Amino acid sequence: MFGLGSSETLILVLVIVLLFGAGRIPELAKSFGKGIKEFRKATRDEEDKTPPTPPGNKPIE
Repeated sequence: MFGLGSSETLILVLVIVLLFGAGRIPELAKSFGKGIKEFRKATRDEEDKTPPTPPGNKPIE
């Protein structure tokens, strides 16, 4: 995970628990997950809006 060893990961988790408190971490994870879900939905919607390329024409890059 990002080149971190087990001891670095453990220290990172402890710092996060100290900063936010154990009760608030599930709430933060839930909102983070919702944000990622909305981002993926928005990017998928943008891909659907692109006009299709007519046959025989190459897309402009």
